[in-house]
Amino acid sequence: MTTELFRDDSYLKSCSATVTDTGEQCVFVDQTVFYPLGGGQPGDTGTLRWVGGDVRIVDTRYVDGDIGHIVEDGAAIPAAGTDVELAIDWDRRYRHMRMHTAMHLLGSILLYPVTGGNISAEKSRLDFDMEDTVDKDAVGESLSRLVDEDHPVSCRWISEEELDANPELVRTMSVQPPRGKGSIRLLEIAGVDLQPCGGTHLRSTAEVGAVRIGKVEKKGRQNRRVNIHLDD
Repeated sequence: MTTELFRDDSYLKSCSATVTDTGEQCVFVDQTVFYPLGGGQPGDTGTLRWVGGDVRIVDTRYVDGDIGHIVEDGAAIPAAGTDVELAIDWDRRYRHMRMHTAMHLLGSILLYPVTGGNISAEKSRLDFDMEDTVDKDAVGESLSRLVDEDHPVSCRWISEEELDANPELVRTMSVQPPRGKGSIRLLEIAGVDLQPCGGTHLRSTAEVGAVRIGKVEKKGRQNRRVNIHLDD
């Protein structure tokens, strides 16, 4: 299985690796900085280089239980055993990190179960199990305040048994934390939020920068979709 370097350090932009296997338009390596599609966060894109060649990684996702680096149609790929260099498209990833952290802040303001969510570099959204109307101005002010307060952001691991003993940590209704590996990764925004999350995040809320509430949509009798945007 691929060692997931991004889990412990989301600021890594590149790494050396060795190709362990290949598939149709797909490369597997022994370790990677590329985040695979999951938890509403897109898979990373970037480049893979080796002596004598390079290729664009157009997506990253789990393939047959391991992390697959998806290449362009018809692209040549290195054989198993080849030493390679992996580099993510950092500007895109960093926007995802800002968005993902901002979504956790939004969830700490609107204390309702989460029914879904999606992250992109341009717009992100959370869906809440709620009938109440959303005061966009008040929520936007609270969101900006949490950013300005510069709360530290960190991750730690707990056992599956610890999670079972604290079910209130899980706020998502549609997606449960992945099990079977013996441990669950928690995201903690000091004094603000604590919940399971495998995504990539910032080191502090101040890095989110200028963020605003976008359109609020009614998606059923008891579901509200709140969009957020980065203003830069």
